[in-house]
Amino acid sequence: MSLIDTILGRPLASNEAGEQRIGPAAGVPTFGLDALSSAAYGPEAALTVLLPLGAAGLTFILPITVAIVILLGIVYVSYRQTIAAYPNGGGSYTVARENLGTNASLLAAAALMTDYVLNVAVGISAGVGALISAVPALQPYTLTLCLVILILLTFVNVRGIGEAGRLFMLPTCVFVLSLCTTVFWGMLAMISSSGHPHPIVSPAHLAKATEAVGAWVLLRAFASGCTAMTGVEAVSNGVQAFRAPVVPAAHRTLTIIMRSSWYSCSALPTSPTPTTSGRLRRGRPPTRASCRN
Repeated sequence: MSLIDTILGRPLASNEAGEQRIGPAAGVPTFGLDALSSAAYGPEAALTVLLPLGAAGLTFILPITVAIVILLGIVYVSYRQTIAAYPNGGGSYTVARENLGTNASLLAAAALMTDYVLNVAVGISAGVGALISAVPALQPYTLTLCLVILILLTFVNVRGIGEAGRLFMLPTCVFVLSLCTTVFWGMLAMISSSGHPHPIVSPAHLAKATEAVGAWVLLRAFASGCTAMTGVEAVSNGVQAFRAPVVPAAHRTLTIIMRSSWYSCSALPTSPTPTTSGRLRRGRPPTRASCRN
């Protein structure tokens, strides 16, 4: 076997396409990584916008999160209907082309292409930002880490949907279990301390408000928090990747992904992410992590 086949996987014959189809278990890590991870950094994005409001900003994060969760529910119902109506794959481009015409479909396609690029950039940079927040010594290697992760993800994905799903299954399960464990442990600590848990690391003092509470700031926070919704269209785009019957399999996969996203958004509405809290402890303003040195 050549080096290229070792890296990218052996070439597959057309009659082997059925063997590459996946079920809900592999569908969640294949199509749900973006939605699950974005639900983790969505609350951070909203909280970052609200921090200039000082302590008053924290009172608005809960209603903003509730609005995002409700919107996620509406999108979930919409994509369930889309999957049933377009069992051969029905993303925004297909639905817009068949119902609104060519111009609308091209606009949707352009938006999707931009969204895919930004999803990769934001997802990787948010993960590396959280890692650097925990291990500040890695700060000089921010760009290198981002590029290495991007290359690894590219190689994994070109090996095929089936193999990518199996490889991503373990880290996805670890992520979901870690989130559930963190929330459960926090609730246990809160109950055992009568609602006043003792922090392991003293939280940073909230700065004085530098902006007044207004509709513009709240709308910006809501729009930033809606990054938690990115990636939910992936299942409807990839319905053909599932084993028959494809519609029930895609519905189950979408349901698992959305329930996990709802849980992630609902459980962490007032907790700064490692990126935000780490910067606050080091006395730096909480800005969006990016792949820049």
